[in-house]
Amino acid sequence: MKAAILVEANSPLIIQDVELDPPKANEVRVRIAAAGVCRSDLHFMKGEAIIPKPAVLGHEGSAVVLEIGEGVTRVAPGDHVILAFAPFCGQCKSCLTGRSNICDTHMATGPNMFDGTRRLHANGQDLAHMGKVACFAEEAVVPETGCIKIDPEFPLPQAALIGCSVTTGVGSVLYNAQVKPGSTVAVIGCGGVGLNIVQGARLAGAGKIIAVDINDAALEFATKFGATDTVNARDSDALKSIKELSEGGVDYAFEAFGSSETFTLAYDSVNKGGTAIIVGLAAIDDFPSIDPVALVRQEKTLKGSYYGTSRPAIDFYEMVDLYKRGQIDVDGLITRHYKLDQINEAYIELDKGVIGRGVITFD
Repeated sequence: MKAAILVEANSPLIIQDVELDPPKANEVRVRIAAAGVCRSDLHFMKGEAIIPKPAVLGHEGSAVVLEIGEGVTRVAPGDHVILAFAPFCGQCKSCLTGRSNICDTHMATGPNMFDGTRRLHANGQDLAHMGKVACFAEEAVVPETGCIKIDPEFPLPQAALIGCSVTTGVGSVLYNAQVKPGSTVAVIGCGGVGLNIVQGARLAGAGKIIAVDINDAALEFATKFGATDTVNARDSDALKSIKELSEGGVDYAFEAFGSSETFTLAYDSVNKGGTAIIVGLAAIDDFPSIDPVALVRQEKTLKGSYYGTSRPAIDFYEMVDLYKRGQIDVDGLITRHYKLDQINEAYIELDKGVIGRGVITFD
């Protein structure tokens, strides 16, 4: 089968034939249907995040089950599934306390399968699996708990987005921040995740949703998902503008880009008693500075949200239901379509700030 391989940072992905082992116990082999073009992959491609190389990236995907390993009971061949980049072991402390999104075993084994080995190979080398998904390939072997069965009538490109950006964004509002109706919200960064934070805030009944970006087209696009106000951080003093729009500071600020600058802006823009939620992943050597006195005297809260603080095996179904009931717009997020051999073009466009979400399809 063909896959896109990251050989070294700051170089194009290489499309080539790779070998894929059969699934072992509690694993599933799938045919990839769609994969989202997400900035998290770009971080690895630019060397801003570290993964062993060579590697097959791709973590936002949907698929059809082809084969199951010994002991698999959650899915069967022919099932349509959303892939979760945080599969869980069900036995560690995080899993047993309801935090399967930060499963200890998954994080300890990283780009390997749960048994510490890999199923992908090329040119005599093992290939790392990003998030145990590696969906920038025609097929993948994934843990059973990373396959969430869905109705076969559900559109697979939209299902792929539920696998990351939708759940990460909407979940950070509903499950992490638990935004209260009538609240003021700032969303800093209006890419795929930021747009879903915007519509999550709308769904939660926020009274004012301030979208912040440096791209006017992205800001205009955000108004289609529920932003009530916009701030171009390139053309204005973003902090001053946010405070003016929110009478001194917002109740909740979500950082959805991933940099020390946007981290600090989110923290500074919340009012007394407000909460800053960090959703974006900054580069590994990019550290913010914050005012600890304000943290204490103003009783601010600073929180991280990974995967929307969701439990994919449960919460993907809520996202599917919200889509079916027309309460979140997933169709409108998709603005670009690609094939696997166009993947480098897709990431060039993402890096340029093209609005909406790109999707790679494998039909």
